[in-house]
Amino acid sequence: MKTRTESDSFGPIEVSCDVLWGAQTQRSSENFRIGGQRFTRRMIRALGVTKKCAALANIELGQLDSLNKKQQKALLGAADEVIAGDHDAMFPLVVWQTGSGTQTNMNTNEVISNRAIQKLGGELGSKKPVHPNDHVNRSQSSNDFFPTAMHVAAGEATVRDLLPALKGLEKALTKKSKAWSKTVKIGRTHLQDATPLTVGQEFGGYAQMLVDAQRAIQGAMPAILELALGGTAVGTGLNTHPRYAKLSARFIAKETGLKFVTAPNKFSALAGHDAVVGLSGSLRQTAAALMKIANDIRWLGSGPRCGFGELSLPANEPGSSIMPGKVNPTQCEAMTMVCTQVMGNDATIGFAGSQGNFELNVYKPVMIHNLLESIQLLGDACDSFRTKCIDGLVLNKKRVGDLMQKSLMLVTALNPHIGYDLASKVAKHAHQNELTLLEAVLELGVMTEAEFKAAVVPTEMVGPLGTGKNKLNKRKAPKKAPKKPGKA
Repeated sequence: MKTRTESDSFGPIEVSCDVLWGAQTQRSSENFRIGGQRFTRRMIRALGVTKKCAALANIELGQLDSLNKKQQKALLGAADEVIAGDHDAMFPLVVWQTGSGTQTNMNTNEVISNRAIQKLGGELGSKKPVHPNDHVNRSQSSNDFFPTAMHVAAGEATVRDLLPALKGLEKALTKKSKAWSKTVKIGRTHLQDATPLTVGQEFGGYAQMLVDAQRAIQGAMPAILELALGGTAVGTGLNTHPRYAKLSARFIAKETGLKFVTAPNKFSALAGHDAVVGLSGSLRQTAAALMKIANDIRWLGSGPRCGFGELSLPANEPGSSIMPGKVNPTQCEAMTMVCTQVMGNDATIGFAGSQGNFELNVYKPVMIHNLLESIQLLGDACDSFRTKCIDGLVLNKKRVGDLMQKSLMLVTALNPHIGYDLASKVAKHAHQNELTLLEAVLELGVMTEAEFKAAVVPTEMVGPLGTGKNKLNKRKAPKKAPKKPGKA
C-alpha cells in the first residue's frame, strides 16, 4: 500500500494514497477500534449538506474571499459529492469516538478539502488551496456543526422514510377496517371474553393508534428543525458573521426542502439535545402502538386450528425445521423485535440527553446513531409488516361467528331486561353446566326463547343505545314478569 505523509497538530502520520481522508481521520481510526457501528447514509448526507450550506453562507458574507471562484466551486462540488453518496467509503470512523463528534467533523473537512484539491489538480494532503479548517470548517466548531448535522439527518429521515411508512400502514389498517365493518366478533378484555364489537371497529382502533403516533412525531419536529449552526464552541457564535446563523439555516432549508431555522438559543442547542430526546420519545410511543398491534394480530392468527384462528396470516416461508407445514407469524415477531430495540434506543438517548454537562453534551454520536437506527427500523418494519402481513390478512368469518355465539358475555344484553344479578346467575349457570345462554335462560325459566332472541342480538350490541347500532331501547319489555330461577 502506497502512502502519503500528512500532518496535524500531533505531527506527521502515514495515510494511504487511495483515500480522501487525512491525518486526523487516520489517527482517529487507529485510536478508536471499538465495535463496527458507523454512521448511516442519512448522517453522511447530512454532514455534506451542513458543510455545503455553511460554505454558501460564508461565500455570500465574504468570509471565503481567500478562495477564488473556481476554488469555491470546487469546495461546493466536493460537498455535493458527499451529499450524493459518492464518497461514503471515505467515512470510516466508528460511532464510539469523542462525544462532540469532532473526529467525524474533521473527517468531513478532510474529505471535502482533499476532493476539492483533487478536482483542482492539486496534491492530496497539501491543504492547498482548500484548507480543511480555514475553509471547509470556516465559522464552525464541531460543537455546533455536528448537532446541526444530527438534526438535518433526523429531520430528513423522519419526513422521507418514517412518516410515509407509518401513513402507508395506517391506510392498510383502515382498508381492512372498512372491509370488515359489518362482521361482528366477540371482544376480549383481560384475555377473557367480553361484549361484541365489529372487526372493523377493532382494526379502526389500530389505525387510530398510528394516527396518534404520527401526531406525536410531527409534534416533536419543530424542535428538530432548529439548528445549532452559528453557536461555534460554546454557543456564543465566536468567529462568525452576525448574519451567518440565519443565512446558513436558510440554505439548509433550501437544500433539504424542510423548514429548518436557526435555533433561538445556541447554548441549549449545544448542551441539551432535548429535541432529540423528544423525537425519540415519540418513536417509543410509536413502538408501543406497533407492538400492541403486532401482538394482537399474532394472537388472533394463532392456531390455525387450536388457537383463536380468527385471522389467517400470509404464509411467507416455512416456519419450522422439524414440524412439516408449520407457518409462523414471522412479520409480527420481526415487528415486535424492532419495537423492543427502539425502546432500548430511547433509554440510551434519554440517559445521554441528561448528561449535557456545562456548555456541551458529549454523547452526541451515540444519540444520533440510536435515533437514526430507530427511525430506519420503524420505517422498514412498517413497510414490511404492511406488504407481507396486513395486506394479505384473511378474516375467517365462520370461526369469528362460532366463537361469538359461544361467548357467555352476550348475557350483558340481558341487563336492561332482567337486571345484573339475574343475568350473572344465567351466565354462571351456563358456564357450570356447559350450556348456551339460551339453554340456561330456558332451564332457569328467566325468559322465553322469543324474549331472549329479541334481547340478545349481537349485531345490535356494537354501539350505544339509540345510535342505530343498538336497538335495545326500542324493544318492549317482556309482558310477563320473569319466573324465579330454579336451582342450578
